Amino acid sequence: MPLFFRKRKPSEEARKRLEYQMCLAKEAGADDILDISQCELSEIPFGAFATCKVLQKKVLIVHSNYLTSLLPKSCSLLSLATIKVLDLHANQLTGLPEDMGQLTALQVLNVEKNQLTHLPRSIGNLVQLQTLNVKDNRLKELPDSLGELRSLRTLDVSENNLRRLPQMLAHVRTLETLSLDASSMVYPPQDVCGAGTAAVQQFLCRESGLEYYPPSQYLLPVLEQDRTETSQDSPDGPANRLCREEIEWQNRFSDYEKRKEQKMLEKLEFERRLELGQREHAQLLQQSNSQKDEILQTVREEQSRLEQGLSERQRYLDAERQRLQEQLKQTEQSISNRIQKLLQENQRQKKSSEILKSLENERIRMEQLMSITQEESENLRRREIASAMQHMLAESCKNRLMQMAYESQRQHLVQQACSSMAEMDERFQQILSWQQMDQNKAITHILQESAMQKAAFEALQVKKDLMHRHIRNQIKLIETELLQLTQLELKRKVLDTETLQEMVSEQRWALSTLLQQLLKEKAQREQELREMLTELEAKSETKQENYWLIQYQRLLHQKPLSLKLQEEGMERPLVAILVELSAEHYLPLFAYHRLSLDALSRMSPGDLAKVGVSEAGLQQEILRRVQELLAMASTQPELKPAKDEALESPMAPQEPPELVRPSAPPAELEAPASECVVCLEREAQMIFLNCGHVCCCQPCCQPLRTCPLCRQEITQRLRIYHSS
Repeated sequence: MPLFFRKRKPSEEARKRLEYQMCLAKEAGADDILDISQCELSEIPFGAFATCKVLQKKVLIVHSNYLTSLLPKSCSLLSLATIKVLDLHANQLTGLPEDMGQLTALQVLNVEKNQLTHLPRSIGNLVQLQTLNVKDNRLKELPDSLGELRSLRTLDVSENNLRRLPQMLAHVRTLETLSLDASSMVYPPQDVCGAGTAAVQQFLCRESGLEYYPPSQYLLPVLEQDRTETSQDSPDGPANRLCREEIEWQNRFSDYEKRKEQKMLEKLEFERRLELGQREHAQLLQQSNSQKDEILQTVREEQSRLEQGLSERQRYLDAERQRLQEQLKQTEQSISNRIQKLLQENQRQKKSSEILKSLENERIRMEQLMSITQEESENLRRREIASAMQHMLAESCKNRLMQMAYESQRQHLVQQACSSMAEMDERFQQILSWQQMDQNKAITHILQESAMQKAAFEALQVKKDLMHRHIRNQIKLIETELLQLTQLELKRKVLDTETLQEMVSEQRWALSTLLQQLLKEKAQREQELREMLTELEAKSETKQENYWLIQYQRLLHQKPLSLKLQEEGMERPLVAILVELSAEHYLPLFAYHRLSLDALSRMSPGDLAKVGVSEAGLQQEILRRVQELLAMASTQPELKPAKDEALESPMAPQEPPELVRPSAPPAELEAPASECVVCLEREAQMIFLNCGHVCCCQPCCQPLRTCPLCRQEITQRLRIYHSS
């Protein structure tokens, strides 16, 4: 049951009916009845109470509404003191007022089809109440004060949750009709309740130590009392009123006797039908027993055949489940090993962050010390730098233009398939000339616009930044691991296994935490780059010409001077070994520690791990290649001059290697494309944080507030861009 009800607004028809009934009750010569039923009322209007009080109404009918309470605010039950009949059935009442006993003139109370859970104790003060109907409610017990209703003749408590009747009900000697659910009663017993009202009253009188008398002996005083009260109010005089009352009660008594005889006949007919039904049931039971043996034999044969098939199927399923569990264990073990390596790699990167920061700070200091001279600005390749900047800023625009040109050319070819090739070449050359003109205009515009030059420099600075690139690669690797963990968890749910569930959850949680940390480091690094750009912008206030072009070229073609000098001093065979093993990203570390072939020959794998080479296989391979190279050099002394010559020759300028490049998972462990668990059509592209699940595409992700797999609240969404 809801705690609050929304106040209903009556319809226009209901409002007109209410106004009509209120006006009808106020007319001269109207009956003592106020009928405001079926008016869609959520509470009885204040005017109804005033009308009953002023016009001394005897009957108030308010059934078939939406009442939740009998009394609205600032109203009193004393306004209904003259009411004898109160009809409240088919509403939503949950309780009656505690001062219900103030309605001393009430004779009929009908609260059928409501939601009453209890009756007030003051209901025993209704000494003139003759009919009480609480059918179809939620009552679990009746108050003992019902025994004080000395005039009660009809009581209907059926279709409730009652199991016991109050013992005080034995004091109601005028009770003629008692309706209840005999099958659910405990006190009195079910057989007593099924025997009728007289049997129930006799049982309650025995329990209370009272002597039972039929209600007819107590009805006459009650009727005499009612007759006396009504005769005082009757304008026709006491004699006529008494005569009418006697005739009315005689008619009622005769009707009661007729109904009693009819009930007796119905009971006999029911017993006869019950006996016939029992005989038919015995015959059917005998027939079913004769067929039971045949059916049982057939069932036994079928059951034996099914059990044999089920046992074979069960053995096959057990073998298949065991095989799949072994596969899952192997996959989970490999994933846990890779996650452990990833965490170790992260720890190693934290230790080497000081080296990266020192190199970056040295580069920034050297860059600040270098002055921009007029000679450098004259030697700049303005056209090439402007073309590169225009390519970076207007790449999407050019692609769109080329696509539009291609589409227009393709449509033209379809429509004019028989036209000459010369016309097509001419149009194509015209399009190319337009593109060249647009490119020249864009280059000229970039050379003149300092803002666009600054934007291109900022984009290239973020792209060339080694730490930012390292963080991006680590984020991509963690996204791949989270995708594989999510697929593994979905596969486990399909196979209905719970092996190593806790381990997968811990691994996914560790990866989610690491991903959030990398996102924070990425944002922090971008902020540092923006601060560096602000400092450069402050230096450019001297209005120097082509300032951003010069900075762009220096960032594109130049690495820190100290790092370049250190790398140039490295031995060429050592550089060749690192390049051959795809470990050129360790060149800055080897240059920083000034490692040579001779020094490496005396080092162990643990020493290389301290330097920063974390891969165990790579450590062994580097040391093995160095030993082989030194052994070959010792056996072939003629190669030494060539080596010295190679060392003396200046190194050609190379593209600055990446400082740290995370190792990608092997090709056989790459995660296949997983489908969205919501639409089951598109590929899963979104990572949910903090849980780390990768299970939804971008359109299905937007309305979600919790993860579809673990039901955790989504604090952040991160999209995965799959590269081919």
